[in-house]
Amino acid sequence: MERYVMIVAGLGFSTAATADSLRAAYELAARGCTIDALATVANKEGHKALTEFVRLTGLPLCYIRAAELAEQRTLTCSPQSQATYGTGSVAEASALAAAGSDARLVSPRHISNDRLATCAIAIGGQT
Repeated sequence: MERYVMIVAGLGFSTAATADSLRAAYELAARGCTIDALATVANKEGHKALTEFVRLTGLPLCYIRAAELAEQRTLTCSPQSQATYGTGSVAEASALAAAGSDARLVSPRHISNDRLATCAIAIGGQT
């Protein structure tokens, strides 16, 4: 039986981030990957930069509850993410949560040059 492999780009970003911030972080993290979906924390819904970035990529977006982020084991640790969401990286935790219970990171968080956005890639659905 063949299982579907899902590759998810998780996004973390500040309220000052722009669509260019998100794009820059995404391009750094997603090199060589075919991304199936985007994911981020639910309280970012409606953020102008996120809405624009999702429109530009044409990828589906999965919102992750903050409580689910804290359940994920991340490779990197941002003190701000830890204090706000209980996870070391919103990008990594979002990607892992959206990719499924057997997910693993294939690219830890990458930070945009303006330092306003991060992106990490997780793969799930492998046997």
